[in-house]
Amino acid sequence: MPQPPAAQTRLHQVHHVTHPLVQHKLTLMRDKEVGSTGFRTLLGELAMLMAYEVTRDMPVRMVEIETPLERMHSPVIDGKKLVFASILRAGNGMLDGLLRVVPNARVGHVGLYRDPDTLEAVEYYFKMPTGMAERDVIAVDPMLATGHSAVAAIDKLKSLAPRSLRFLCLLAAPEGIRTLHAAHPDVPIHTAAIDRSLNEHGYILPGLGDAGDRIFGTR
Repeated sequence: MPQPPAAQTRLHQVHHVTHPLVQHKLTLMRDKEVGSTGFRTLLGELAMLMAYEVTRDMPVRMVEIETPLERMHSPVIDGKKLVFASILRAGNGMLDGLLRVVPNARVGHVGLYRDPDTLEAVEYYFKMPTGMAERDVIAVDPMLATGHSAVAAIDKLKSLAPRSLRFLCLLAAPEGIRTLHAAHPDVPIHTAAIDRSLNEHGYILPGLGDAGDRIFGTR
């Protein structure tokens, strides 16, 4: 039976990146025997690959340049510089890889932690570049688990009225996707994997553990 237009729109907001290199590196990251150094390296490589996917439909404009042989019109990304909005602390682990692909991008930070009892997001820091109304923003967090942190971060980002907004993660749980889409159905989700579910502590299964702890070697 065909889906109603609203359901089709919501479904199409999830972009599952299935490129073999992305899936290969994600499998290596999931292995519990991979230490922090290897995990960070793989995360940086994955972020670079994901950067190509999440920027695939960024708006461009034509500019006139001169090659060594002649003048021509050629595309460049339109608007002010792209912003990667890192959701602390694990989002910072993806920044090096993203900035290797888009080195002139601006970086903002959204400081959130998850209350262990309620699993709700609690904000402690928020800093973004100026001129957000003319910028395209990509919110970055390796994990979309309960979705509460993502919703809180996007609430804050939308208060600055950016030109466009999307969410980039490595792993997403169905619960997190539903939560984020219920609050912000207009925000596309780009992810390398949609895992099975959450456990009673709000961790993604099968997942890869706590991304922040594995990045920074903490517990």
